Amino acid sequence: MDPFDVSLEDGELMDEVELTASLIVAANQSEEPLSDEQIDAILGVQHTPPPA
Repeated sequence: MDPFDVSLEDGELMDEVELTASLIVAANQSEEPLSDEQIDAILGVQHTPPPA
């Protein structure tokens, strides 16, 4: 195995870049600031109700 043969791809970083790009595009296309709900939807955030 060649110790200098390393992958320069970082999957988690690429995911973060894609999410950031999605936010930038949505904000650019919006006439007004994005709401928290819109941002959460773009980021795929799912809210769970608090325990009763």
